[in-house]
Amino acid sequence: MTSTTGAGTTSLLRFATAGSVDDGKSTLVGRLLHDSKSVLADQLEAVEHASRNRGQDTPDLALLTDGLRAEREQGITIDVAYRYFATPRRRFILADTPGHVQYTRNMVTGASTADLAVVLIDARNGVVEQTRRHAAVAALLRVPHLVLAVNKMDLVDYAEPVFADIADAFSAYAASLGVPEVTAIPISALAGDNVVAPSAHMDWYGGPTVLEHLETVPVVTDPTGEPARFPVQYVIRPQTPEHHDYRGYAGQIASGVLSVGEEVTVLPSGRTSVIAGIDHLGTSVATAWAPQSVTVRLADDLDISRGDLIAPALTAPAPTRDVEATVCHVADRPLRVGDRVLVKHTTRTVKAIVKDIPSRLTLDDLSQHPAPGELTANDIGRVTLRTAEPLALDPYTRSRRTGSFLLIDPTDGTTLTAGMAGEAFAVEGAATPAADDEGWDF
Repeated sequence: MTSTTGAGTTSLLRFATAGSVDDGKSTLVGRLLHDSKSVLADQLEAVEHASRNRGQDTPDLALLTDGLRAEREQGITIDVAYRYFATPRRRFILADTPGHVQYTRNMVTGASTADLAVVLIDARNGVVEQTRRHAAVAALLRVPHLVLAVNKMDLVDYAEPVFADIADAFSAYAASLGVPEVTAIPISALAGDNVVAPSAHMDWYGGPTVLEHLETVPVVTDPTGEPARFPVQYVIRPQTPEHHDYRGYAGQIASGVLSVGEEVTVLPSGRTSVIAGIDHLGTSVATAWAPQSVTVRLADDLDISRGDLIAPALTAPAPTRDVEATVCHVADRPLRVGDRVLVKHTTRTVKAIVKDIPSRLTLDDLSQHPAPGELTANDIGRVTLRTAEPLALDPYTRSRRTGSFLLIDPTDGTTLTAGMAGEAFAVEGAATPAADDEGWDF
């Protein structure tokens, strides 16, 4: 069950890139794909053709990820561009997220499942407002690893003091967000310095290249370190002559380990039973762990359906109808006190009402604006929900899978808000609540 990361492994790393507009996110991703030989010949030919049409002498590698016509015309990233590539050491899923303030919600989407976030900074500009926003979003979403890529070092003569000052300033801000460690790398995405190959212009830097760090950062953990959580997705009742009494509960283990003979609790009902069997890929096994998809059989015939949660009896979460959470509002329609919504948590969807919006957060200085009345697109704030049925939520700080949820418009199914149960990041010395809306532009 325990896995380590190193040479020869083919583990999967999900990572997201973020940064202010024109900091070079798409160029970095394009350079990674190009220099790691992950671009097909026809893709490169299309980029070369598009670059020539724009009057450029060399291929614009940013076009490998900026796929929307509006993005190519404006030279910016609007949507989240996902790309898949692999090296002999690891497989990758990357999300190139937008830099504009109005698309911060897209970064939340791209980073919500990421193991690592790469925040780019233009070496000429240093840490700017949007840099702080993206670092705060990564911290809020509990992205395990944070990389600072100081880009365009070729435009500051590859000066070590410039890089050192930016790295110190960013690391200090990240520490205030509770980020334990930042890996800072000086790069030039356009020239390829320290992206895949070490730079000949920065002999003062002795750390890894971007790709080397992506290939070696540890991302696989021991599943026994987390309490087991098994959201039921489907009840299997073949009712055939050979499987007349078979009753299994199918789904994907969200966290932890399940074992035959273990006493479990079914939530929200609170009924208990013992795991009689676990079926994985058509074979009975004694133990299964996240993120395996399995079918669990219990010793007792209980009333269990999609949306129920099976967890060890000793570590089961307490179901609640009162949910307090930090949320990022992603819809154009505002979220207001009194709104009726659907809450989708794992495989369970229940009705709820927004009882309160206690505060809204500005990521510029981490101050809280009390009682904003509503949350608009890209706002991050605190909400209190009252659900029609109990939910078995874990704090998001403990589990990104079972501590997260979505708020959905019950009339048309639109996703309104991404939520994280419990407290947000704890910040020492954060500003006191603001008395008015001054400075609130996020």
